[in-house]
Amino acid sequence: MKTTRLQVSGMTCGHCQEAVEKALKARPGVRNATVHLQEGTAEVEYEEGSVVPEQLIAAVEEEGYRAALAGSG
Repeated sequence: MKTTRLQVSGMTCGHCQEAVEKALKARPGVRNATVHLQEGTAEVEYEEGSVVPEQLIAAVEEEGYRAALAGSG
């Protein structure tokens, strides 16, 4: 298992948080996703080799939010 932290922008309410979390959890290989609305972050636990961080970012962006690897600017 591997854990990646994403910086997520554009979330303004609990519905946003739930939408991002649901989108991440729907990706094959993702075992758990926890989205922190106040921090604007998401922690995603997934099976290494079955999904890459770029796919996690794409899942968030498909919901209409911006995402990047935390710490990457």
